Amino acid sequence: MYHHYVVDGCKLFALLLLWLGSSAGDKHAGRAHAAEHQEHTAHASAGLEEVVLVIQSQRNPFHARRASQRKVEILQQAAELGQGVPVVLLLHELSDYEGDWSILPALPHLSGFFGQSASWFFFIEEETSVTLSALLQVLHRYQVQEEWFLGKPLHDNEASIIHHYAFSEDLGSFSYPDPAAGWALSTPLLQRLAERIQYESLKSDFTIDLKHEIALFIWEEGNGPKLTAVSEFCTETRDNCATTFTSYLPNCGDPVSKKDVFVAVKTCQKFHSERVPVVKATWEKDAEFLEYYSDVSDASIPTLSLGVPNTERGHCGKTFAILKRFLSQDVPKVDWLLIVDDDTLISLPRLRQLLRCYDPKEAVSLGERYGYGLLQRGYSYTTGGGGMVLSRAAVSRLVSSGCGCYSDDAPDDMVLGRCFTSLDVPITHSPLFHQARPYDYSETTQQAISFHKHWNIDPVVVYKHWLQDTQPRDEL
Repeated sequence: MYHHYVVDGCKLFALLLLWLGSSAGDKHAGRAHAAEHQEHTAHASAGLEEVVLVIQSQRNPFHARRASQRKVEILQQAAELGQGVPVVLLLHELSDYEGDWSILPALPHLSGFFGQSASWFFFIEEETSVTLSALLQVLHRYQVQEEWFLGKPLHDNEASIIHHYAFSEDLGSFSYPDPAAGWALSTPLLQRLAERIQYESLKSDFTIDLKHEIALFIWEEGNGPKLTAVSEFCTETRDNCATTFTSYLPNCGDPVSKKDVFVAVKTCQKFHSERVPVVKATWEKDAEFLEYYSDVSDASIPTLSLGVPNTERGHCGKTFAILKRFLSQDVPKVDWLLIVDDDTLISLPRLRQLLRCYDPKEAVSLGERYGYGLLQRGYSYTTGGGGMVLSRAAVSRLVSSGCGCYSDDAPDDMVLGRCFTSLDVPITHSPLFHQARPYDYSETTQQAISFHKHWNIDPVVVYKHWLQDTQPRDEL
């Protein structure tokens, strides 16, 4: 049975009135304090009642529980501190639109409901701990009637494909916030951004790296503020931190069994001798059930042809054939399906640890989340190169719906995302999955689950450095 985080019932009862005031009454709180806010001067210090904390939560039950627990902790801390009660929002509850996770679509809503009563909007992850007294001390350093963008700065280590090689001539000239440490917008800045987003088109329809794209939008080709570094916004515990961060790989109990995960590797004949040997030399040994799907059958690997010709891009036909095979009697009946490319590098032990947090009886689509056309109410999807994880319930629901490819070479990950959106199945994000190489990310940690592409790297070396555990995990 998957693990449940349980919040102590007594605490929940004691905090019920605070919760209701910060949840059910959130939409009315903004206008209720408007008159008081207008008396606020540039030199006055904001109390907690003028701070809106936005937990970047997700609709999946595990993440919703974690975010709710974080909200309870914050409200309890505020009650003990006695310096006002902040508004605490769960991002996935802000509206019925799944694309709010990309923040920009949510800005008009935040501005409309809280722009007249709040001085600061502070965004945190589910696993970000906040010391409210220290946060107030940080915010008091900045005049609330000016535009401020605060955070722990990250920089690209080298020109990155996921950032379209932006600032490649001077990587240190542009910084973006580490979401794990939290980041803040002053109300004047958020209000102006909310107005811009209503009439201004983004340069790209794709949302790939949220934190970088938000910083670019705020920077506005040099017309807006750059990120102001705040040393008290931390990811590791040290003195004077206003925030700290635990882990993107939570401990929900023992990893799921190797026998609960079926691995599907997409390949083609031209990569049988180039990429497949890398999989066999690195992570194949950690899989109990694994099949290679190709355009031809090759007994030496072995590969299996599903009768779908190879395409230069997209691979939608092949992926949907894999989904149908997963539900057939031809493979073992297991809880989870992992679909990867032949140049995906992955830690299956870490994946199995993460999967303990989710219920396979629910429709779960898990991986690195991208978005398409989110400002126009588009859809989200799990990017294929980092690995797409689907529960049996999700695969069954998708296949039975009849939603599918418009062509064999359609982008499989985007089609899956569009289908799941139409079925009201949320795309669940984990930053431990990566569509690109380690060097394309500034904040890569040793807890990564996957990377993608062999371009200009030695994939075996990358696997051993970033993904291979020095001490074997319990192999069930």
